[in-house]
Amino acid sequence: MTGTNPLPGPDVAARPHGLAVERVMKASPEALYRAWTEGFDTWFAEPGMVRMRAVVDEPFVFVTRHQDQLYPHYGRFLELEPQRLVRLTWVTGARGTDGAETVVTVELDPSPEGGTRLRLTHAGFYDRAGAERHDNAWADHVLPHLDDVLTASG
Repeated sequence: MTGTNPLPGPDVAARPHGLAVERVMKASPEALYRAWTEGFDTWFAEPGMVRMRAVVDEPFVFVTRHQDQLYPHYGRFLELEPQRLVRLTWVTGARGTDGAETVVTVELDPSPEGGTRLRLTHAGFYDRAGAERHDNAWADHVLPHLDDVLTASG
């Protein structure tokens, strides 16, 4: 944002529980960056249930569906570096972040073998159980699904 100082991110020091997941993705850094900033409803949110613009400090909302229940997610982008970095806040309700404003950081590095080395950290959970639920979801379901969606057509 030209001429404007971004708002600070949340202080997660009092909520020290978090996770880190690293995965080599088949998709390119460009495709992954677009998925995280423009195409959330192609792989994560319900189609048509996203209000998001890739602008630092701009609030967003999206809705996911799990076991026929809808779950709203709220946040804002903290930092954006095309094809390299997405950092955003992530707030959900019970059995999610329990209302805590957590921080998701997605680092994208081209892999020498092709594709992208993606490192995702998610910090600021109230307790270890919340972090573990998200660790399992990111590692076992969400990131593999993202890569499958992005590479399905070719």
